[in-house]
Formats: sequence, structure tokens, C-alpha cells
Amino acid sequence: MIVMLIVTLIGLRERALARLGRFTMYRLTLYALLALAAVATLLSVLGAIAVTPLELVATLAVLALAVFCTDAAAQALLHVPRRVESSFITALIMLFVVQPGANPDQVAGIALAGIVAALSKYALAWRGRHLLNPAAVGATVLTLTNLGFSSWWIGTPVMAIPVILLGLLVLWRTERIRVVLLFVVVYAAVSMLRMAVQSSAAGLPVAPGEMLTAVLLQSPVLFLGAFMLSEPLTLPSRRWQQLLVAVVVGVLAGWPLNLGVITLGQERALLIGNLLAAVLVARTGMRLTLVRRRLVTPTVHELTFRVRGRTRFLPGQYLELQVPHRRPDSRGTRRELSIVSPPAELPFLRVAYREAEHGSSFKRALGTLQSNDVLTATGVWGDFVLPAREAPVLLIAAGIGVTPFVSQLGAADRADAVVVLVASSAAECAYLRELAATGARILVVTPDEPAELPDAVRWAGGGRLDATLLNELVPDLGRRHAYISGPPRLIAELAPALRGAHRVTTDAFAGY
Repeated sequence: MIVMLIVTLIGLRERALARLGRFTMYRLTLYALLALAAVATLLSVLGAIAVTPLELVATLAVLALAVFCTDAAAQALLHVPRRVESSFITALIMLFVVQPGANPDQVAGIALAGIVAALSKYALAWRGRHLLNPAAVGATVLTLTNLGFSSWWIGTPVMAIPVILLGLLVLWRTERIRVVLLFVVVYAAVSMLRMAVQSSAAGLPVAPGEMLTAVLLQSPVLFLGAFMLSEPLTLPSRRWQQLLVAVVVGVLAGWPLNLGVITLGQERALLIGNLLAAVLVARTGMRLTLVRRRLVTPTVHELTFRVRGRTRFLPGQYLELQVPHRRPDSRGTRRELSIVSPPAELPFLRVAYREAEHGSSFKRALGTLQSNDVLTATGVWGDFVLPAREAPVLLIAAGIGVTPFVSQLGAADRADAVVVLVASSAAECAYLRELAATGARILVVTPDEPAELPDAVRWAGGGRLDATLLNELVPDLGRRHAYISGPPRLIAELAPALRGAHRVTTDAFAGY
């Protein structure tokens, strides 16, 4: 019953992700913050928040100018790709953190905070990875210089619903809901404990309901979690590490420690979490030199890179590749790609992508890459990792979703692995022979029967993969941990067929 419920939720999640996948996480975050700014401006005009429209507009203008100009200068000096989205995201986050103002002395402090935030992306970075959240750095420096302060005015009841709704969209796209939910729960519990202790010491009655309302609706916890803690470049790569950081930040933000010179408020608690993440993470940004490209199928291209410096990853993880190009579309210049090669192939690393007639500007840019072209990747992430070798697994790959399984099965012999490969045609069965060489049992579901199949591969017919067919192909489904990889829409369609599995883990390719 529990597995059926989980599979149903997976289907709903993947359908939503299929729609959100039209935007990169950065573009979606930018749109969400712009929407929040528009809502705040409207509420300001109506007098519903304690910030005037002039203060809002002036603060955003100063922050945008300061961050954009600083970013542009640093990028030109360091010869790194332009990231206009990043500039505006930083400015918009800071808009909700610092105290808005339109007076000359306030404007000077706000401009300084924006400049410091932008500079931190380059001065406090390692191999393309931010060590500290830029907005939190800017807000902290603003407070320390006494030129202004961080007010977190976003933490007001009238802004709570917009923050929750827009924050959920971002977290759904970035798959950070569990991490931020844990942070909110820890923050609320610790904050309520602190308020109860303080109320008791003062001889005041303790009202749990009022305390909970104040903690969630009159504090910046929702915004801090959805738009700052969830930033990919300041989080560790594994889920358990992210959860640990969420707990630490939740405790420190919920019960701020007074250090005399400064109090560990929300932004300082986040910075400590960032430092913990930097200690935990072993996979920082990398530079990649293109060595070779080849056609795996008529539409699937494989790129082989040489990695500069030391790099580590686990089979099944993905990297976020930066491909600068002119006139990028709404999905931007960065995208997540599963690593095809096993770790043993390092310093060479392979990724693959499917060519489309009306593909994104990112895909078109990949198609123009030449040998010796150098790209950057912001890091390696992901928990789509197989259990111990002895555990029986079922691996279902929809189209290009086969890529993480190639890395996983190529890294170690699996005692009991069944692979079901679903493709639009026999010609589009990517990496079939490479998978067959691993010793796994391979089942192919395609409309047409492949002409020549390796001994370990069997054509399962041209029908649609549903629960009936899957149970025929894998009669011991109930004892297997099922892994399914591919586009969210296809994962949602295949999810009902996995209700009999022992456990289900998904890896959705939200579009590139």
C-alpha cells in the first residue's frame, strides 16, 4: 500500500516536473523572484507592508546596477562566461533581505552590499563553486559596517502565501523540497523552544499556536529556505549531506547565538551552513577539454572530455555543464547531464545528448563544439546511486535515460541486474552492446525488432510497457529495487507499472 502511494506521488511529481523542465532552475528562480518583487510592490502601493514603493524601486535599482556592473567587470577580468541571470538573482534576493531605503546614506550602504555580494562569487569561490551564499555575504558586510542592516522584511504574513507558492515551484524543479522542509521543521522547533524558554523566564504564559504562527509567518524562514539554502552551488552533492546542512542552519537560525560583536542571525547561520557544505563536498567545479565526439545512434551524440585536475564522482551522478553561446533561449547556458563513463575512465569523462530537430540553443551549441574546446562544469551532484552489488535491481531506461546505467553497470559487476530499455526504434537503442558486456540481463522494448542482438539481450516486443508486460518480463519485480531514468513525462507514464516493486527511485531528465 505504501509503495503504491509513493508510486502515485512519483507520477504526479514527474508530470509537474515535465512542465517545469521547460525552464532551467536558474531561469525559474529568476521568474519566481521577479513575481515576488511584483507582489511586494503591489502590496506596498496598497500599504499592506511597511516598505514604500519608492524604497522598493530605489533599492532594487541600486542593487541591480551594483551587482551587474561588478559581475561584468569581474567576468571580463577573469575571462569567464557572462551570467546575467546570476546577477539579477543575487540582486533580487538581496532586495528581500536588506532594509530598503531611498536616502543617500542608505543607498550607499545598499550599493556596497551589492558590490560585496557580487565580488564574493569570485573571491570566495573554488573551481567554479561558491563557498558562501553571495546575498548572505553582502548582508553581513552591510551590518558589520553599520551602513545599513539586514531586516528580512519578506518575513511578513501577507507575503507568506506568495513565498510558499513560488518557492515550491523552485524547489520542485530543483528537487530540494525534502531538504528545505527539514530545515523549516528544525527551525520552527528550535525557535518555539527558545520562545517558550524566554516566556517562562519572564513569567509569561506559553501559547504554542501563537508561537508557531509567529515562527512561520512572521519570520524569513520560508524565503531563506526556498531561495537561499537551496542554492545548488553552496550545497553538498549528496542528499544526506544536504540534510545535515539543513539541520545545522535550522538550529543556528532558530536560536541565534550572541557573539558580542555580532549575532548569528539568519544570514550568518546560512554562511556557517555554507562552510560546512564546503568541508563535506569533495566534488568541486571542473574544466573539461573536448577530446572526441561520436554518434551512438542516429540522434544520440556522445562527447568525451579530458578533465583537468582531480575529480571524483559516483556512478549514476550528473554534472552541470556550462556551454556559453550567443543568444541563449529561455533555458539558458547551463544544463545537467548524466555521466556515461564509469569513474575508472578518469581523467576522461563521457556525456551524451539527443539531437532534436527543434532543440534548445544549448543543444545547438553542443553540436558546434570542436576538439580542444574548453568548457566548465559547476560540479557533480546526485543520489541516483545503486545499492550494494548483492541487492537485486531493475533498471528501466526511457530513451537517453540509459546514460546513468551505463556508468553504474560499467563500474562493477552486478550480481542480479535486469535492464529494460524503452526506445522509439531499434536504431535508437543507445549503448546496447556496452550494457550487454556488463553481464546484466537486457530486455528491449521497441516498435521494431532489432536486426542483431548480443547474446544477453532479448527483444520484448513492440507493445507499450505497462504493468502487465513488466510483470511478464520481470516476474520477481516485488523483490527488486526499481530505478527508472528518462524524461519526466515518460517516467510518469511508466510509474504505475512499478507498483509491485520493492522500492522505486527515479532520475528525471527535465530537458536540455
